[in-house]
Amino acid sequence: MEGTRSGLPLLAASARPRAGVLLAGCAVLVAVLGAVFAGQNTADRFDHAVDAPVITSFASHHGLALWLAFPGTTKPAIALSLVIAAACLLAGRLAGALLTVAAVPVAVGLCELLIKPLVHRTYIGQVVYPSGHVAAISALAATVTVLLLAAPRPVLARPLRVFVLILAYLTVAAVVVGVIAVRFHYFTDTVAGVAVGTGTVCGLALILDAVQPGSAVARWMAPVTKRTR
Repeated sequence: MEGTRSGLPLLAASARPRAGVLLAGCAVLVAVLGAVFAGQNTADRFDHAVDAPVITSFASHHGLALWLAFPGTTKPAIALSLVIAAACLLAGRLAGALLTVAAVPVAVGLCELLIKPLVHRTYIGQVVYPSGHVAAISALAATVTVLLLAAPRPVLARPLRVFVLILAYLTVAAVVVGVIAVRFHYFTDTVAGVAVGTGTVCGLALILDAVQPGSAVARWMAPVTKRTR
């Protein structure tokens, strides 16, 4: 991981437009699905078609399904965030550490405090859209993607980067299967969870790059800061 002590941003210049487009796409997807499923308390045909085989397959393996969902719960998500943040700090990458520490709380906060109350889609009496479990693990996967793939000059060798990214995405897939199997969420809740987690990281990365020293925003704010001293 490349250090921010050298002034390098989180996102390469070529990656910023793509991050902005991805952020917008995620926001639109969450909003559209939220409008479609607002107030719903049963699975539609599409969710039923996807969810039923998963639930049936894990009917006698409830414990395994819970373990699959486990990485998306609060303690492991925070623990993984702290490990990644510590690695960023050791590498001198302060912006990477800030992104890692903020990604999961912001993504989960958007799910639990904003979107779920607005949409109020329920499953067995619980408000479920979008999935906070999937948003948390997707935020971590997106953070790892930014740190290893979208940075101006990634340090890790390509095979190792590919391995870590595949592991991260497989973990997201495992959590998706797990929360469907234990009937925490409909499939489309998990799609929205991926969008919230991914969009959150894109937005945070763009903000952190915009305000770090040497950025256009920082240069624009410099005269204002001097006048207020």
